Amino acid sequence: MNRTLAFTTAALVASVTTSGLANAQDRSGWPDNFTVGTASQGGTYFAYGSGWANFVAENLDVSGGAEITGGPVQNMALVHTGDVGFGLTTMGPAREALEGNSPLAPGMKMDNVCAMFPMYQTPFSVTALKDSGITSISEIPDGSTIGFGPSGSTSDSYFPRMMGTLGVEYERRNGSWSDLGAQLQDGLIDVVAFAAGIPIPAVSQLEVQTDINIIEFTEEEMEKITAEFPVSEFTIPASTYSSLEEPARAVSMWNFAIANCDLPESFVYEVTKLTMENNDKMMSIHKAARSTVPENVDKNTVLPFHPGAARWFNENGHEIEDSMIK
Repeated sequence: MNRTLAFTTAALVASVTTSGLANAQDRSGWPDNFTVGTASQGGTYFAYGSGWANFVAENLDVSGGAEITGGPVQNMALVHTGDVGFGLTTMGPAREALEGNSPLAPGMKMDNVCAMFPMYQTPFSVTALKDSGITSISEIPDGSTIGFGPSGSTSDSYFPRMMGTLGVEYERRNGSWSDLGAQLQDGLIDVVAFAAGIPIPAVSQLEVQTDINIIEFTEEEMEKITAEFPVSEFTIPASTYSSLEEPARAVSMWNFAIANCDLPESFVYEVTKLTMENNDKMMSIHKAARSTVPENVDKNTVLPFHPGAARWFNENGHEIEDSMIK
């Protein structure tokens, strides 16, 4: 995959004076620059990760930017090897990578990856064109072509198995979310199975250009999926998309920002502090950041926390046990 480094050159968010260079106590060993592993364009990871990278770079005076990747699975590998300093991942792929079961590197235990802070939940949802007549998962015709996102992404890792559990027979298609959205609109594929923070840019763009159905899980389907996979029940608020008239049932998986465990403690502390103490700025980057708050730190039960991140949480009343710190 071609990687594109997008190092920040212009301010996208306002400067924050309460956290930043002036408050950084120890910059010894800090990198000259950093990169955040995100995912494909058109998805929430890219929008969230690019904005967050710019926000950190501007306020800590360290050059940084986002890199387009294959998503959570690849980000675990890139952060583990140190090819990127930071990344975004979901708990399912994180557990598999930590245990040495990553499809990218079977047998390699990616244990040099540390958790930083909670991001948001990734809902799994299905979208089809309105004129397809598909209004439920059970109505997806056998042999339909379904887009599952970039190869190795959270959606690609779990949604095909979920569809199989629900008895759907399909042809698999991979690609970026924006790519798959365009293919759906052009009639080249039948359904897109999205797994991304909401609102998903590609879905928001789709519903501006055409009529779509955002398909929810039935109660029975949710019971089957939550029993089989590391996901929990979730509700997509009706206000998320203009195509929704009422809340939609879905399932979700938590996302966390991750860091290479070898990064300096003081650097990761300042990055965590900046992020956790400025939720309004994070919300201006992406609405999914409404869940990027300290209270959700307990949603990580998989990865050890970076000592720098753990120090900030412990100092601010969100205790992380020693056994969960690298």
